[in-house]
Amino acid sequence: MIPRNSRIGFLLRRIAWFFRLPNLPKCDSSMRIHPMAIFEGYTENIELGEGVIIDAYARIFCHKSGKVRIGAGTYIGDHAIIHTGKKDGSVVIGSNCSLQSFSIVHGHGGCEIGNDVRIAAHSIIIPANHRFADTTRPIREQGLTKLGIKIENDVWIGTNTVVLDGVTVGTGSVIGTGSVVNKTIPPGSVAVGSPARVVANRNAVRPDVSDLSDPATQSNE
Repeated sequence: MIPRNSRIGFLLRRIAWFFRLPNLPKCDSSMRIHPMAIFEGYTENIELGEGVIIDAYARIFCHKSGKVRIGAGTYIGDHAIIHTGKKDGSVVIGSNCSLQSFSIVHGHGGCEIGNDVRIAAHSIIIPANHRFADTTRPIREQGLTKLGIKIENDVWIGTNTVVLDGVTVGTGSVIGTGSVVNKTIPPGSVAVGSPARVVANRNAVRPDVSDLSDPATQSNE
């Protein structure tokens, strides 16, 4: 047994960690898993789609009764964290998404992210909140709300955004940098601020179709 309360014990634990066998989920040759990516917990409950990329120091933890699914072609950036939380938490990310560096996605009440979603660096998505109504008890004893979060298809979430429990972000929406999303955002919205408020609707602004018929106006990008 390695002693815990000593410098020698600390050093031995670090050495044991360095030489431990990787605890990887089921992978195939289409995936690119960086050797310094970290998988913890019950990796048999982690499902990765074809062509998934997990970058250096990304950390994915799955509880015994949890679930993590990452769809085909999705990129998980360096130092990003996906964590199911405790019992029955789940994180489901669709295809062709990106979760950029240092972002955090938890799954306490269930987090469902659709296809083609872009989540910029340092964003936080946590489907749980502490209850605090009873001032006679410590907040830590009052439990959590776990309503869940849903981010629909084709959403772009800017850097340093926070998405709170119980929120749905509608298809095609854009969330501005540094926003705090504490209520549901309708499809096609552009929302900014803390708390986030809708300032425009992408569905209300459409290009003149007649312009697109002229090859001189078409882009090759």
